[in-house]
Amino acid sequence: MSEHTVEFVGTDETVTVSEKETILDRCIEEGIAQEYSCRVGMCLACSAKIIEGEVTQPAARGLTEQEREEYALTCMARPQSDLKLRRGEYPPSIEAEETERTADETAAADD
Repeated sequence: MSEHTVEFVGTDETVTVSEKETILDRCIEEGIAQEYSCRVGMCLACSAKIIEGEVTQPAARGLTEQEREEYALTCMARPQSDLKLRRGEYPPSIEAEETERTADETAAADD
């Protein structure tokens, strides 16, 4: 069973994660505060930008194919190499949803 180092850029946090477990599960076990909500790859709360390395995350339904190359949903992602991740960066699809929701709320308030 291969293990890989996952470094969270901008923090002093690093964990060793096997290819058989998710990054989020290891973070929880190690006491690292990683944001999450649904734990099934839909809400994108656990999203992290992949700076370096590769993950497998076939059940990450909340991401487009392109986004799966650039972002890891830590609740689904299993490392395939050593990784550098940046927390707090979300894929364009969630940014677009936020913009649409804000516009809809503004329009409803104007009615």
